[in-house]
Amino acid sequence: MNDAAEIPTAIDPVCGMVVKITDTARRHDHDGATYYFCGEKCRARFQADAWFYLSGNAKRRGKLVVAGAQYTCPMDPEILQDTPGACPKCGMALEPLTPVEGAAPELVDFTRRMWVSGVVALPLVTLAMGPMLGLPVDHWVGMRASNLIQMALATPIVIWAARPFFERGWASVVNRHANMWTLISLGVAAAYAYSVLATLVPAAFPAAYQGPMGVGTYFESAVVIVALVFAGQVMELRARARTGDAIRALLGLAPRVALRVLPDGREVAAPLENIIAGDLLRVRPGEAVPVDGVVTKGSMSVDESLLTGEALPVAKAVGDAVTGGTMALNGSVVMRADRVGQATVLAQIVAMVQGARRSRAPIQGLADRVAALFVPVVVGVAALAGAAWLILGAGFAPAVTAAVSVLIIACPCALGLATPISITTAAARGAQAGVLIKDAEALERLAGVDTLVIDKTGTLTQGRAEVSAVHAVSGWTEADILALAAALEQGSAHPLAAAILRRAGGPVAEVSGFSSVAGKGLMGLVGGQEVALGNAALMADVGVVPDAGADMAGQTVIYLAVAGALAGSIAVADPVKPGAAAAIAALRAQGLRVVMATGDSWGAAQALGQALGITEVHAALLPADKKALIDGLQAAGARVVMAGDGVNDAPALAAASVGVAMGGGADVAVHSAGITLLGGDLAALVRARRLAVATLRNIRQNLLFAFAYNAIGIPVAAGVLYPATHILLSPMVAAAAMSLSSVSVITNALRLRRVRL
Repeated sequence: MNDAAEIPTAIDPVCGMVVKITDTARRHDHDGATYYFCGEKCRARFQADAWFYLSGNAKRRGKLVVAGAQYTCPMDPEILQDTPGACPKCGMALEPLTPVEGAAPELVDFTRRMWVSGVVALPLVTLAMGPMLGLPVDHWVGMRASNLIQMALATPIVIWAARPFFERGWASVVNRHANMWTLISLGVAAAYAYSVLATLVPAAFPAAYQGPMGVGTYFESAVVIVALVFAGQVMELRARARTGDAIRALLGLAPRVALRVLPDGREVAAPLENIIAGDLLRVRPGEAVPVDGVVTKGSMSVDESLLTGEALPVAKAVGDAVTGGTMALNGSVVMRADRVGQATVLAQIVAMVQGARRSRAPIQGLADRVAALFVPVVVGVAALAGAAWLILGAGFAPAVTAAVSVLIIACPCALGLATPISITTAAARGAQAGVLIKDAEALERLAGVDTLVIDKTGTLTQGRAEVSAVHAVSGWTEADILALAAALEQGSAHPLAAAILRRAGGPVAEVSGFSSVAGKGLMGLVGGQEVALGNAALMADVGVVPDAGADMAGQTVIYLAVAGALAGSIAVADPVKPGAAAAIAALRAQGLRVVMATGDSWGAAQALGQALGITEVHAALLPADKKALIDGLQAAGARVVMAGDGVNDAPALAAASVGVAMGGGADVAVHSAGITLLGGDLAALVRARRLAVATLRNIRQNLLFAFAYNAIGIPVAAGVLYPATHILLSPMVAAAAMSLSSVSVITNALRLRRVRL
């Protein structure tokens, strides 16, 4: 018999693999049973949450598929790939779409190359520049030996350390996307090749171009340029990493573990990724809500600044929805998980911020058009500068210096980063303030709008009916009216019924002989009395004259009759959102014309408009009518931002220059809009406008700086100041200036993280 067949086996409860039970097999004892595992990872997962795998939840969730990290380019956000590396267009280091913990691999690699290049640059500069500083280098080793030593020191740096430069420079030629690496690789290669030729074949140079110590070399310039470019790249990579801090902070809002309540009442900690819809979770004071769901037991106060931008606590009780990432301030609840993983609001926030990072603002088109012509022009200018110095008889040294300096200083990196780095920072800042930017174009256009068209229900108002007033005739109390009305409304799904039941609270009396009169109201026996609840038409049917004084503009009035006599009335309205009036006033102060567009009745719309100070009101509009209103305003020259939350708003949101959706509204409205206000907070619209204005101003500053830098730097590098000042820009100085220009643009963009909204 085969011995192997006699070895007992077990099933790994995590991955389902068959495991041979041997002395070396990985095992774990749990609740008196021993379980075996194929590897250490499976055992660790089981130890962290044994109930998840033994209860069958793991199978119900299905096999976990974890998407690998994706990488994008900050200058060319349309580039998206599954592995790190360099952008095929601009050569810039790709960065993870979702920021990760720890230093980027390229930052580690470039830092090492920077230090090695810097250390080698010191003896090179000493050998090359020593005679200018009075050091007798030529007497120590001699010119010929000095050049050979410099070549020996510089060659490993150019071949090994600068290899990424040449790889990206060559890729730019192959891909026909000339970029900063095209210029840098040409500059370093020109300086190094010239120096090697001058060292090995000095006779190739005319005697007129040879000094008393032979032909000058640029080994030290080539190596110092490499070191300085790496220094600039290291500073840039570190600065770019800071633009992802806000996203990392968002990701950090969700706890890594959740306290699961088991069917037997026990509470055990479980990794967040093991939580599935339907799980019961305990949330304690000071803890973050792990996922989206509904409170099933207890009450607490929650900081929902993630959704609203405001830190005022919100009370949560049984039946209330809670959002993952919000913070419990006091109280303890049990909640049911409804949306987990990528379905949570927090995950969608991160996804939208990522989307904004990969979108392009229209203003970026200007930089793109300039950059497309920039590199070929710079190469031509470098060639002309070198030729001009030779024609003027200055010699090879000034000609090479000018050509290499032009190539190095004219890096288009600052120009290319000007827009995307500002958009990235603004998107993250907006997410912190309750403003989700879906694409960069919407943010740019929002800064230039002059007209706000705003929906009523769910945008200016809460979007659900609430009892606003209760009127009782003599002999009846407010509590009596609400109790009788609630008795008839119990079981009804009508929004008005829900409002009355919420206001009444407490137990509801039984009803007999119940009947519903279509379009009019409800009737039945409560406590032996005949009760009718409905509109004026129903009151006429039962012979009751409604109280005309109870009618209120913009509200729905429901009358209650008992035993054929009027007992009272209930006014129901859609309450105005807190802060709506202040938000409208603030938007007006920003110069916006405010127009209300609603499908509600004229009476309700005009009453709300008067309360909020909105004089332009359009009511009783169908979805097509709202879109037609937007189209008409834009045809007349208005730049329109539309704010709404319903399915009926989707066409208008898509038609407007900028669509702004209320968080919590219909999915189609959110998808049709370029910007979403979390929690439907109108004050967030004010913050969004301020952010848009600040972002566009920041982009313009960056572009102005980048254009000015090149407009000044290239002529100086070419030597236009030399006739007047005898100053010829060193390639080393050009490399330092090039690196600092990119860092300056990033630093300016990072100021958006602190902009007051």
